[in-house]
Formats: sequence, C-alpha cells, structure tokens
Amino acid sequence: MSKYHPYLKIAPEVQTALQHNRPVVALESTIIAHGMPFPQNKETALAVEAVIRSEGAIPATIAILDGHLVVGLSPAEIEILGRDGEKVAKVSRRDLPFIVSRQQNGATTVASTMIIAAMAGIRVFATGGIGGVHRGAAETMDISADLQELAKTSVAVVSAGAKSILDLGLTLEYLETYGVPVIGYKTDTFPAFYTQESKLKVDYRLDSPKEVAEVLSHKWRMGLEGGVLIANPIPGRFSMPPALIASRIEEALAEAAAENIKGKALTPFLLAKIESLTGGDSLKANVELVLHNAKLGAQIAMEMSK
Repeated sequence: MSKYHPYLKIAPEVQTALQHNRPVVALESTIIAHGMPFPQNKETALAVEAVIRSEGAIPATIAILDGHLVVGLSPAEIEILGRDGEKVAKVSRRDLPFIVSRQQNGATTVASTMIIAAMAGIRVFATGGIGGVHRGAAETMDISADLQELAKTSVAVVSAGAKSILDLGLTLEYLETYGVPVIGYKTDTFPAFYTQESKLKVDYRLDSPKEVAEVLSHKWRMGLEGGVLIANPIPGRFSMPPALIASRIEEALAEAAAENIKGKALTPFLLAKIESLTGGDSLKANVELVLHNAKLGAQIAMEMSK
C-alpha cells in the first residue's frame, strides 16, 4: 500500500516518480473496459502509455482491482480489464465505496479517475472526452458526475472537449456556473470530440504547455481548488465531417430513446452505435484523439515538474 492514502496501491515506478517530483499523467480505465472491443482496447491503452513515455513522463492508468485503488496498471492488468470488458463495473464517485467493500474490479470514469489521481498526488489526467449535460436534460436531469468532479477536485483534465453526443452549450454553461476554467489549446472554440471545432467559445486560449502549467500552478497555489478542462482539438486529418457525425448521433440518440437506454449505460451504447453507423471511422477518430491528448498531457506534466 502507499504512504499517500491507505486505499491506494501505487505501482513502484509511479510512486518513485511522485516522490521525486517527476512528471506523471493519470489515465482512466473505462475506455479500456467499456469504450472499445478487445484486443483494440488493450492495444490502445498500451499505445497511450507509450506516447506519454516518449514525452518523458510516466503513465499511471487507474482502476480498481480486487477492491484496491490501483494507480499504474501493469500490461497484464490492462489485459484483464480489456478481456473482461463490460463485465467490469463502470465506477464513478457514488460507486467507489461499494466496489471497494465488495473487493471487486472496476473501470474508472473521468470523475473517479480524478478522485484517485488526486489521492495519489497526480495533477494531470489525459482522456478522450469528458461527460457532461445530456441532450434533453431539462426533462431527464441527466448530467454527468464528471462536471461536479471538475468543480471540486484539483486535477487538470486534457480532453478533446466533451463527447459530442452531449449538449455542449449546456455543458459549458454548467462548468461556468461552478467556476471551472475551460482552456482552448491552440483554439478559440470548444472542440466537439470527433470534430475540431464548434460554434462555442472557450474561456481562454493558450498556445504552449508552459503557459498551461503556469496557469495551473497559480490557480492551485492561490488556494483555488477544483479542476481545469484543457480542450485539445482532434488533429485535423482525423477530424470527421460535422454534418455526417451530427446525423449519426441523431440516429443513435433516436435508437437509445426507443430502447429506453438511460444512465451509465447510455454513453457506451451511443458510442458503439455511432461506431457501427460510421463503419468504424468514429472509433479510429476516438483512438487518435486519445493519443493526441496523452501527448499534450505529458508535455504539461513535464512543465509542471519544473
């Protein structure tokens, strides 16, 4: 167990890096168990870790294994999550005590990854896209716990914006209400996950990892708790046509409504349906944007460690 927190089990490589102020980047595990089929999920997870290492930082993929909050999975542990897939519990803030007390395995969402990363002292987390306010939330009140976690937990999240299946405008409004800064990395507009741009503006544009690291340092040194969302657009060559992806999202949403799919099952269903409707193109885009975010996350962590 770790000296940082009694529930944590930190990989030796990660613990050594944290003790010596070396750069570490947290990674979630829901994308492994619920985001992609095996073996692509395992291969993508290992590729993401390799990108972080190539930039000089240490990756720390986070999950719950046998009730332990594990920070830094081994390749064998990543394969277990990948093979077991949807049999592994999808764990957000509310689920953590139950999965731990039952000594089960769990794949961490953005929210629970932030919680565990903060326990371990990791300040930077790279993912694909955050959750947010779902379309039709005025009636359903379906709002991801990721947003509340960004408001209270002091971890910077690098993502390609929010998943475009969501109501992006209301997601940004929610983040503004709770004082979460949204930084556009080399962009003035909020990226829409599969596409580089939307019509929505970010709070601030920053153009280098050093600038981002300086802002994060000042925020937390002033005692301003809570996270920061760093919106990093998908590389242009992998960006999907906005009209095409919008129509496929509408089809997927209609099918989810017809089948009465809600709650934590909704996002995996929609992403899988969109993958099918796009002939796999959306999954390819998803992989590339995660790799892109991991690279930026590592660069920011490198600057912060200085």
